[in-house]
Amino acid sequence: MTVLVTGSRGAVARNLVALLRDRGLEVRPASSTPGDPQTVKCDLTDPTTFPSALKGVTSVFLYAEPACADAFAEEAARAGVEHIVLLSSSAVLIPDPESSPLAKSHLEAEKALEASPVRATSLRPGSFAGNTLGWAWSIKSGQPVGLPYPGSHNDPIHEADVAEAALAVLTDPALGGRPYTLTGPQSLTFAQQIDILAEVTGRDITVKQLSRQEWKVEMAEYIPASYADPLLDWWQSNDGRPVEITQTVHELTGHPARTFADWARDHAADFTG
Repeated sequence: MTVLVTGSRGAVARNLVALLRDRGLEVRPASSTPGDPQTVKCDLTDPTTFPSALKGVTSVFLYAEPACADAFAEEAARAGVEHIVLLSSSAVLIPDPESSPLAKSHLEAEKALEASPVRATSLRPGSFAGNTLGWAWSIKSGQPVGLPYPGSHNDPIHEADVAEAALAVLTDPALGGRPYTLTGPQSLTFAQQIDILAEVTGRDITVKQLSRQEWKVEMAEYIPASYADPLLDWWQSNDGRPVEITQTVHELTGHPARTFADWARDHAADFTG
């Protein structure tokens, strides 16, 4: 078994590569910008990089890039790939996913794999706990964290749990071929996550409530305008409303999902260093 892990510089993929190697499996890390000789080039927007990356591969962990997902699936089939595990998003489950750029991009990647003869499994995490790293600069510099909806709930999941779920479906054929919605173990507001980070880091962290427009101006350098309003709409819809939690991480990995406090302890240095 040889597993191609795309996006190998990402948090989930790094964890997955380590887990696969611990199992003694052959791993082929891949990136659009390889930084070492052990990493192959696989730019998910450039089909010319697909054949060499996929040669001899039996399974793939695939990041959701819709631009050339059809071409990737076709090349994977030609290469004899048996299973593709897609890192999708629970955003595809919203009532009108085509109206949200984030949901639509993941949905298009899922549809491309569904049309392929290669067996495909979609992992659909909700909110990554790592999204809060966007607050790190403010926390390290003692500045308030600017939030438009501090009371908005989400389901922060540890990237290590997503990687372990991917390991499970990659190594157990009985688990493949269907989607899985992954969440953390708690529905937490942004304000509650701030409180947990304050407790873990020992820092006094304050929140500055922003208007939607103020937040868009602050984040313009990091979040494309086409994504900003759908994201704000999603947060507004969950303002004061807990989100649904699944037990899928436990079912796939055999242990409860790690809490946000667990994640905060694992990443405390990112907010204090």
